[in-house]
Amino acid sequence: MASVPIAGGRFIIIGGGSLVGSATAAELLDAGAAEVRLFDNFSMGAESAVAHLKDNPRLRIIRGDVMRMGDLLQAMEGMDGALLLAAYMTLNMDRDPWGGLDVNIRGVQNALEAAVTRGVKKVVFASSNATYGYGPGIKGDLVEATPFFSEGAPPAAIIYGATKIIGEQLCRTYTQKRGLPHVVLRYSTVYGERQHHRAANALYIIETLEKLKKGEPPEIFGDGSETKHFVYVGDLARANRMAFESAASNVAVNCSGPTPVTTKELVALVTDLAGGGPAPTFVGDTPGKVRLTSGGAFRIAHEKAYEAIGWKPQVDMREGLGRLIAWLQGNEPTH
Repeated sequence: MASVPIAGGRFIIIGGGSLVGSATAAELLDAGAAEVRLFDNFSMGAESAVAHLKDNPRLRIIRGDVMRMGDLLQAMEGMDGALLLAAYMTLNMDRDPWGGLDVNIRGVQNALEAAVTRGVKKVVFASSNATYGYGPGIKGDLVEATPFFSEGAPPAAIIYGATKIIGEQLCRTYTQKRGLPHVVLRYSTVYGERQHHRAANALYIIETLEKLKKGEPPEIFGDGSETKHFVYVGDLARANRMAFESAASNVAVNCSGPTPVTTKELVALVTDLAGGGPAPTFVGDTPGKVRLTSGGAFRIAHEKAYEAIGWKPQVDMREGLGRLIAWLQGNEPTH
């Protein structure tokens, strides 16, 4: 059985100093985990993302690096489950592809090797809908068997998606050759409280809010009909927990929000929730700039996640954005 019960269990979150890491730590602690370790080098994840948890006696923050096997072996000792979140995203991959390839490929391999060596019972790997690629070739329902499209997309976005495909295959290799159970969750763009400034799409929400706050019109690239795929961080934390609890292994599933949203709809929602503001301006693209990524009119199907681990999204965009805005009004955003 690949099921790892949360109550009384011990879990490590690699790349835990992050939006998803902190939300998942809270989810596991609430479900009765005996110990949760957050492992991070804090080069990107701000320690303020986990500040609200640090007084919990069952939480341990470990400063370490996925490129150092010794750090991982030490941190994984006695753990029942490991969530692998550490990764460079598209914006950072654009700035530093060398470091991104190291962390997203060798870092995952190091974490899997350390997990096997330390007898971890199950790994959950955070993948991405970037495994379908980008560009006009992507249409209709994106299901888990949809192939990878790369034509005409920015290189950094394609390199990021390709590293996630490799990470998934490393997990499969460790299940097949070393007997380490795993579940792959392909996240859509994550947003929610303790939002960071690293993801191009989530950053767009923050930029829109900041413009409205100054009384400036939000900017919409193109005609605003592009589709975005967001998932609320609390829904993802629940997916991570359910992946450990389920008997599923050697499976990859999409974790997306209830429905897609166009750029125009997103800006209208943010404006409404922020109490109104000037109408948006429509602007052209800056060539070569990595910005919010999108496809055409496609839907990231999440039905398989329900079959495999019993998960479906619960928080729609209006409710999730409302929570994010309420949090931002009481806090400075985390950089």
